[in-house]
Amino acid sequence: MDRLIRLDPSNTVLIRVEPGQKCHGRITLHNVMYTMPVAFRLQPLIKTRYTVKPQSGIISPLATLTIDITYHLPQGSSLPHSFPHSNDSFLLHSVLVPGAAIKEPSSMFDAVPSDLFKKKQVFIDSAIRVMFVGPHILARLVTQGATDEIREVLEKSDPSWRNVNSTDPQGQTLLHLAISQGRADLVQLLLEFEADVEALNRSGSTPLEAASSCNEALIVELLLAHKANTERSELSMFGPIHHAARGGHVEVMRLLLLKGAKVDSLAKDGNTALHVAVEEHTKDCVRLLLANGARTDAKNTREGDTPLHVASAIGDESMVKLLLQKGGANKDVRNRQGRTAYDIAVENGHAHLYDALCLGDKLCVAARKGEVRSIHKLLENGAGINGRDQNGWTSLHRASFKGRIDTVKLLVEKGAEVDAKDEEGYTALHCAAESGHADVTEFLVKRGADVEARTRKGVSALQIAESLHYVGITRVLVNGGASRENCDVGKVAALGAIAFGTKMEARGVMNKKKRGGGGRARMLNGASFDRSMALAVL
Repeated sequence: MDRLIRLDPSNTVLIRVEPGQKCHGRITLHNVMYTMPVAFRLQPLIKTRYTVKPQSGIISPLATLTIDITYHLPQGSSLPHSFPHSNDSFLLHSVLVPGAAIKEPSSMFDAVPSDLFKKKQVFIDSAIRVMFVGPHILARLVTQGATDEIREVLEKSDPSWRNVNSTDPQGQTLLHLAISQGRADLVQLLLEFEADVEALNRSGSTPLEAASSCNEALIVELLLAHKANTERSELSMFGPIHHAARGGHVEVMRLLLLKGAKVDSLAKDGNTALHVAVEEHTKDCVRLLLANGARTDAKNTREGDTPLHVASAIGDESMVKLLLQKGGANKDVRNRQGRTAYDIAVENGHAHLYDALCLGDKLCVAARKGEVRSIHKLLENGAGINGRDQNGWTSLHRASFKGRIDTVKLLVEKGAEVDAKDEEGYTALHCAAESGHADVTEFLVKRGADVEARTRKGVSALQIAESLHYVGITRVLVNGGASRENCDVGKVAALGAIAFGTKMEARGVMNKKKRGGGGRARMLNGASFDRSMALAVL
């Protein structure tokens, strides 16, 4: 027989450490003898650090006794000398005491005569170690990233002591601490021990909100897999999707949206994620939100501003265009003060936005209609001469296509860019040639228009004119230096039909009465010039 007493937990004293409270632990002694009482004495090797109650006593056969142990923290410290394992240890003396009277042990050695432990039959166990547990220890271990030690503390702690949802002195839960370090492995470990995914830190944020703010996509994925709520907590300023929008965290936002996050949910200040993304210039997040149906007409609760109002207020032209072109934003929506996005741009002095928000469209409309007086007024009010409408056309494109020669002259004189291209690579010269306006074509050529300019499909103005049999325009372009190389009529006509998106046949569809190529060609046989007709009515 090598031992009279069995320990629970085995050979380890677990001591719970909590700031401002007594650090204490328990160890249970089991008398393994069937017929005889056993006397014991439990002593710490460093006696000043521990108080043991009772220090000694007699245990009946097969009975148990629980010992309370108090640890005295170093003065001025909230943590033990070392943790979670300590170099401290205890000595357990045990001896058989046949026929001994069993009485309640006291805290003093006088419960059992000290001479009793001087016999030869005394067993001495010197392998009793000390391990510190508790939320304060766990918080420090999480901060240190000590994965193995964290697991050991969690596994060995009594469930009532484990408290995996406790907070550190700064009000951070263990999950929040792990997230702040970007430690997905620690998050996984804490979730394994049923950490609460909805536990709030002192600022009222959930772990998912914290992970979204830190751009920790893997941690976000782990939390979502454990059913974390994707919506804003009641006390938090921003929900997970708003945090992702603020930081431009596209992958985090994608995960949130896949798990059902509401794309138009409101932050505490009444802004949607789209408002936030626009304000923070996180364009990729804006694109993702728009692709997931974010409302461009959503008004925040404070001023009634839409995302377009926000973009206009900060002068972000690319964001304004993105909202208009990809999001279909309505620029006529008014906020609570009755102001449109254009009004907001004016108030903040963002003249470069005028065309996108209002004046550019009006200038193109005036150019299409040939309203010279309106053009003068719009230019005086700040309209950009090269501003584009929602279809990417400048006012010169519009005037040239409609054959407004006086308007074309005015725009060029005011500094319009003669060779500006739309999204398909068309210049004003292409437009004039396509719609059969020889006078506009001639004027543009004389003002230095590039007669060799090509569309994105490689089509020149001369190719357009020849494919449409505009003799007069062809002559103007050739005299202006356009090359007739690779202008085979049949090939060019087919190329023209493809380039212009027409349904007309490659031959015999245009009226032979061209009026010298100076008037707009008429269409016969029910054929339609889709691109021309579509643009003509814009």
